[in-house]
Amino acid sequence: MTTPPVDTDVPAVGPGHGPDVSVVIPLHNEASTLRELYQRVKDTMENLPGTWEMVLVNDGSTDATPGILDELHACDSRVVVVHLRRNYGQTPALMAGFDHALGEYIVAMDGDLQHAPEEIPNFLEKINEGYDLVSGWRLTRSDALLTRTIPSRIANWLIAKVSGVQVHDFGTTFKAYRRDVLADLHLYGELHRFVPALISLYGARIVEIPIKDMGRNEGKSHYGLSRTFRVMFDLVTVGFLRRYLTRPLHFFGKMFLACVGPSFLIGTFLAYRKLFDGISIIEHHGPLAIVASVLMLAGVQFLAIGLIGEILVRIYYETQNKRIYAVKRVCRRP
Repeated sequence: MTTPPVDTDVPAVGPGHGPDVSVVIPLHNEASTLRELYQRVKDTMENLPGTWEMVLVNDGSTDATPGILDELHACDSRVVVVHLRRNYGQTPALMAGFDHALGEYIVAMDGDLQHAPEEIPNFLEKINEGYDLVSGWRLTRSDALLTRTIPSRIANWLIAKVSGVQVHDFGTTFKAYRRDVLADLHLYGELHRFVPALISLYGARIVEIPIKDMGRNEGKSHYGLSRTFRVMFDLVTVGFLRRYLTRPLHFFGKMFLACVGPSFLIGTFLAYRKLFDGISIIEHHGPLAIVASVLMLAGVQFLAIGLIGEILVRIYYETQNKRIYAVKRVCRRP
């Protein structure tokens, strides 16, 4: 096998040539816990049968994380390090990890030790039962009640209702996947938490298992209450994608009818008054005529947006999608 170049933005080896399991961990300023994280994952995986690799994604860290990652890679050939050029956020960092993971099964988890690496065997045991996605479920939360726990429960309830996927904890990164279900997955914004909903579009079998929420002992959380609003906007996106990704005109067509229908009725009424009662429309029903005109204009706009959406969908499916991140360099040994 030819040794891949160090600076590249594509996986070094194609699917089917890698280890049995890839553990993908996005990292941003986790120097204080990184060595312990590596050791615990290593100890856990070495007690399991089969081969494995650890894909560590440096999401633009500004502390000692990049140097530690390079040290770990130099000491252990099973450690693959992906250095992103800047801090893109958790979703692009996860996508970078998925794209560079070569395992038949892929386990994703956070890098701040809120997830216990010792629980990885539970995920693999469950996925070996035939499931495509095994998602962690934090039965108890160590987060602040008002700013994290309650908003999270509300968000999880809304996501389950909108997506139709009965998962209790969409927010946790701790999940295990079969490689094939990630092949067509493309994540944007904060969509990493909607992976079960997105994967369900392809008929994936999904199951939850309970996990411990270890809390964050060191460092500062990168998430706060403000993230809830971004999640809500992404929820609208997921709801639209699930129902209308391949048929946007069906959505905008409904909006067209909702506007043009009342406009037509109002127009019919005004025409009747003009023709049979001989009144001046502007003088007696000026505001109503304006409403009818605005509704008609809005309806035409919705119809035009729907048609443009149909064209964009075809472009989307007929062209290759670009990645949502840029890789500075990849450290992988053959």
